[in-house]
Amino acid sequence: MIAFVQETLSFDTWQPDAINHFNRRLEESSAEEILEWAIGQFGEGFSIGSAFGASGMALIDIAMRINPDVDIFYIDTDYFFPETLGLIERAQRHYNRPFRRVTSEMSVAEQERTHGPDLYRSNPDKCCNIRKVAPMGEALQSSTAWVSALRRDQSPTRAGTPVLRWNDKYGVVKVSPLVKWTEADVWAYIHTHDVPYNELHEQNYPSIGCWPCTQAVQPGGDLRAGRWVGLDKLECGLHLT
Repeated sequence: MIAFVQETLSFDTWQPDAINHFNRRLEESSAEEILEWAIGQFGEGFSIGSAFGASGMALIDIAMRINPDVDIFYIDTDYFFPETLGLIERAQRHYNRPFRRVTSEMSVAEQERTHGPDLYRSNPDKCCNIRKVAPMGEALQSSTAWVSALRRDQSPTRAGTPVLRWNDKYGVVKVSPLVKWTEADVWAYIHTHDVPYNELHEQNYPSIGCWPCTQAVQPGGDLRAGRWVGLDKLECGLHLT
């Protein structure tokens, strides 16, 4: 365990100075050390949000080696690929425990009646907000730390991601233990530890979201080139500050 794990703070004292202080120390720490620190620091407020990409599966595996009972949730948009749903079932069997499922208050049928069919085409930002961004508030209602699998090499919008960041939208400390990892690091971990992963990754889907908005990419292409193809959109909105 890293030496400064005892520098714990009550949640109401998390201010920019505190976040900057721990960021300086955690920047040189390993993903395992960061997770060990965060689990100790935030206790029952520690929550991992996952979309079950390759990075997310590695993150889940590392965290559960430290504490098998950590809170792990996912936002089911009702637009998951069948392969993603299959991975969730396999992962729950693999780890012998369920993950917390969170959904939008509006069903797809209600969304179509209210906003018209194929909102993901006519207004993808609104679709993402209804199906992902708004439900995240419910997912984090009892949390003080939101742990994600963001990496700096994934896209230009993520290149400056710090280990810790205060998230005003949800009122939590956002923790990104894998920021310094590369795609190669992720797959080395998965293969070394026999971590389950989405079979779509073997069909040129390096980044997997909802089926209407995700395509395969050319080998060697940008990791997120298959997301919202043809649109001026790089993020669903969850990770925008």
